[in-house]
Amino acid sequence: MHLHQSSPLQPPPTDLLRVGSRRWFLQTGLAGLAGLTLADVVRANPSSTRDRKSVILFWLSGGPSQIDTWDPKPDAPQEIRGPYRTIPTSVPGVRFCEHLPLQARLMDKLTVLRAVDCSASNHTPITMQAGNPLARRTDSGNDGGGYPSMGSIAARFRGTNNFPMPAFVGLAPSWRADVWGAGHMGHAYEPVNGGELPGRLTLPGGLNVPRLQERDELRRQFDHLRSSLSNYPSLSDQAYNMLVSRRVEEAFAIDREPDRLRDAYGRTSVGEKALLARRLVEAGTTFVLVSGRWGYFDHHGDDVPPWGGIQRGLTPILPTIDQALSALIHDLEGRGLLDSTLILMMGEFGRSPVMTADAGRNHWTNVMSMLLAGGGLRHGQVIGTTDPRGGEIRTRRVGPSDLAATVFRHLDIPLDTNWMGPQGRPIPIVTEGGRAIAELF
Repeated sequence: MHLHQSSPLQPPPTDLLRVGSRRWFLQTGLAGLAGLTLADVVRANPSSTRDRKSVILFWLSGGPSQIDTWDPKPDAPQEIRGPYRTIPTSVPGVRFCEHLPLQARLMDKLTVLRAVDCSASNHTPITMQAGNPLARRTDSGNDGGGYPSMGSIAARFRGTNNFPMPAFVGLAPSWRADVWGAGHMGHAYEPVNGGELPGRLTLPGGLNVPRLQERDELRRQFDHLRSSLSNYPSLSDQAYNMLVSRRVEEAFAIDREPDRLRDAYGRTSVGEKALLARRLVEAGTTFVLVSGRWGYFDHHGDDVPPWGGIQRGLTPILPTIDQALSALIHDLEGRGLLDSTLILMMGEFGRSPVMTADAGRNHWTNVMSMLLAGGGLRHGQVIGTTDPRGGEIRTRRVGPSDLAATVFRHLDIPLDTNWMGPQGRPIPIVTEGGRAIAELF
């Protein structure tokens, strides 16, 4: 599997939260605090009268099979329907794959989009995370065409819900392959790497949290950096505020959660990140991206490494996303945060309707399925249908721009908003006539 590398800086591929280097902190930690440096974002503070709104995006890296998850075809021939049985959900007439029983019970709280057009997408997060068919992988040094991700737009036009929490946080073991950033919108709106931020709380100069009260010394450290950050005149103060605030440190302290809750989410990569996403949203982050592992839904066949085919490769993964999403919905609901938090679960495209000779499915950009939950929206419904093979859109197409419009409407960002491109021209945040999905509102 090839995923184009779209960012110049990448931490080692690990799920562990580690202490970042001083050099990495200077390069991306200060220049990527997701909008904390600009006045319009700083104004989003605890005294704001706006209702909190947030988004958690589960990125199913590699492209999950629609037929083997949320759009099963039990009456199709074996080579199409695949190896799984189907089960009923809490909504009559709607069936899921047998390995998603927790989501099936929660169908009344979910919406399934079964006709998502991902024809502009490729084996990267660019198009679907941007919610923009004009943002594409090109392999020519201009990937994405400069268009920002939905998370970066949220950081620019919504800002953080609670300063100094970062507005946009990515939780992904492979940063370049699974996270799309700000494009030409600028470094101030790049996502903060959640795998690095806890380590950055001890920097610069090796200072650790208990010594942060040495304000004069820390201030001197940042003053020393001003000359190299001349384009960000207030950045030192904002980074300093993040460092000395215990709110940010505490948000990442997942070990403070009770064992029973950690067990409910699952002691897996995606489960731990889902729980951390809830902590970040609760603390004030606006947009959190969760990726369990790089490319782990890329199931071409049993003899195609590293992820294998459907039966052998997908079967052990489905229970992890089933458990993580179910626990997150229950947890947010119990804390009164479900209506203000929109949850998305999707990948970059779907899989081919006909199984390969090696018990897998190939890339399929014609259509994919995805889930939505929360956000105070109308759920318990399926929107869109595919043909009997599950490979072509039959009714109610939803494009990337429609998805973006839905997310921005939830975040109360006017859909006619523009950002200024590098040539000083206004660029719309919703392209190609995208419209919020009316059935949800």
